[in-house]
Amino acid sequence: MTGGVGAVVSDPRVWVAIVVIGAFTYGIRLSFIHLFGRIDEVPSGVKRPLRYVPPAVLAALVLPDLVTVGPSVAATLFDERLIAGLVAGAVAWRTENVFATIAAGMGALWLLRFVVLA
Repeated sequence: MTGGVGAVVSDPRVWVAIVVIGAFTYGIRLSFIHLFGRIDEVPSGVKRPLRYVPPAVLAALVLPDLVTVGPSVAATLFDERLIAGLVAGAVAWRTENVFATIAAGMGALWLLRFVVLA
């Protein structure tokens, strides 16, 4: 068999791409460190959109695991992860407490996974 995984790793173009992408990422991060190190205060036009970065990242990490497509509509709607996520969302909305949200979501997930649907 030719052209396996070893052939891809030994290809110099892969390493050039990794180095270029790494340098580009490092440059972007360094530019922000340099920029914010030179100014006294972050402009409000930049500060307002930055407030939405943590919720957007959290949603991007959590939502794909909650919303899965099952073989049927019932399997999708009654998935224990979706139900536990809805419980956690309700607790987060009512209490605005991170610990209570995590505890309620994990408690609901464990209850559904190990007791109800076992």
